[in-house]
Amino acid sequence: MKRPICLAALLLATTLIGAVPAAGQALPPPTPIPGDGPEDAKLKRLFYDSDERDLRNDPIQAIFRGDLRYAASFGEYLTDARTARDRRNAESDLAAITAIDRSKLTRVDQIAYDVFRYGKEVALRGLAPDIVAIDRLLPINHFGGFQTFYPDFASGTGGAPFKTVMDYDNNLRRNAGYAAVFDRAIALMREGMAKGVTQPKLVVRNMIGQFDNLIAQGVEKSTFYAPVTLFPASIPAADRTRLTAAYAKQVREVINPAHVRMRDFLANEYLAKARDTVGLSALPGGAALYAQRIEDSTTLRLEPDAVHRLGLSEVARITREMEAQKAAVGFKGSLPAFFDYLRTDPKFQPKTADAVRLGYEAIGKRVDARIATQFSLVPRSPLAIRPVPDFRAKTDAGGSYQQGTPDGTRPGIFYYNTYDLPTRYLWGMETLYLHEAVPGHHYQISLAQENVALPAFIRFGGNTAYVEGWALYAETLWKELGVETDPYQRMGGLNDEMLRAMRLVVDTGIHAKGWSRDKAIAYMLENSPMGRTDATAEVERYIAIPGQALAYKIGQLTILRVKAKAKAAQGAAFDPRAFHAQVLDTGALPMPVLEKKIDDWLGGVK
Repeated sequence: MKRPICLAALLLATTLIGAVPAAGQALPPPTPIPGDGPEDAKLKRLFYDSDERDLRNDPIQAIFRGDLRYAASFGEYLTDARTARDRRNAESDLAAITAIDRSKLTRVDQIAYDVFRYGKEVALRGLAPDIVAIDRLLPINHFGGFQTFYPDFASGTGGAPFKTVMDYDNNLRRNAGYAAVFDRAIALMREGMAKGVTQPKLVVRNMIGQFDNLIAQGVEKSTFYAPVTLFPASIPAADRTRLTAAYAKQVREVINPAHVRMRDFLANEYLAKARDTVGLSALPGGAALYAQRIEDSTTLRLEPDAVHRLGLSEVARITREMEAQKAAVGFKGSLPAFFDYLRTDPKFQPKTADAVRLGYEAIGKRVDARIATQFSLVPRSPLAIRPVPDFRAKTDAGGSYQQGTPDGTRPGIFYYNTYDLPTRYLWGMETLYLHEAVPGHHYQISLAQENVALPAFIRFGGNTAYVEGWALYAETLWKELGVETDPYQRMGGLNDEMLRAMRLVVDTGIHAKGWSRDKAIAYMLENSPMGRTDATAEVERYIAIPGQALAYKIGQLTILRVKAKAKAAQGAAFDPRAFHAQVLDTGALPMPVLEKKIDDWLGGVK
């Protein structure tokens, strides 16, 4: 799943106090519910005040939530003042929650207490001076830079609304802030050059390619100009004329020049100073930064060596299962030869991009027919299936998900990638749908946003281990949901699971063991049927955002472990619908909090 990483909005979760606000309105202050005591009231007020403050600080994330009160602002990103404010806010929140007596809270509020406190403690560790000293000098990359998500956000078909004249005017103001952020990025990267803290050359080259693509659009074909080609009928003619001229002028005089400045800086100054190494361990203080990244992504304090060994053991297990599928289809050669066959035989390659879309729609219908056997909680939000926008397709993942609005007016979107179409193998489609769409990201994120029982920081926040762990766990439900009945599709499921296992090996190999880009790509090709295009994009992603890829397998294994515990405890009475409700109905929990919740459920704690 891909989200606006630079906005501290990587992940989402589940619930809120009060009703969903109408667009542009604040949420009402929390009101007591039956069973609440004085400590519950204090806790909910803390959650509310903290969330209101965070919405002001992150106006784009507020827009993703359907809150347009700050929609004219882009946000004060990449500034020392923002970092200092974030640290003060985390310290204040932690002090406030520590003063609340957890033992006097309701059971649900105890879970919320644990999630909030954990989040603030991790945030403060990530804002420690030694971490910030390195992190601030690496402000953008090809996977998490503003250029990777904001153009689509502002395109007229992304996260920003374009229903009123005010929406169009607010977008102009935000676009100006977007253009300005690149000048701040350049200043920080120049400071990094002087201190020997730079991005790897391959990350820089990928960013140059992204900016080249944006610049090549010109004015009237620009993603940023697109909203004025999509006016709703409610926009008066005079405003259409004014806005069309204003958008053309902004693209020509503000946005494109900002892209050119950033591109030229990267190509003409930064690239020569960028490092040839790819791992964080090559940077001064890089080991500490990687440890922080691991905890931030997995919600656990794990040693890189232990993660590496776990990955090797999972790779070995999945390899044995792949051997069984090879035998099932009657392939007589070696497993590497079978991988080559899956990569190269034309029957596994889609003929057209439209055929890919139709294939995903058919898979969705099959899954929907069986979903009630596994889930009692089903989201109201609709799902849209769309191709990845062309400007980012080359460096984007094979599939991704963007959340809709809580009221369902903007659907959740499953993006599939058709770049280098022959490598978008048909045997990988069913497992990708389970992960990104149903019952993966679309279910978990939509249920989170639609649930009004818990605080907004849980409803609209989260952690990678839970969100991606859930989506990878969703892939394990293939048999129950009636997919991957064909051995080749099952091989696709194993390939995706192998990808997540290899990530444990490769991410730690790159950032803690000195692996090169080429060694990492070779390892992935040797141990799976994935194509070189995908393997290259994956490895370059791990290089760009260290530690994030570890969360998938760590989260999945945690959910599988607590599921096995529940099955053992409940025996024949085990109901997957009840288990899934327990996992989903309180949002994206840190792994220790999730495990304790399931233990309490099994023990009858109310």
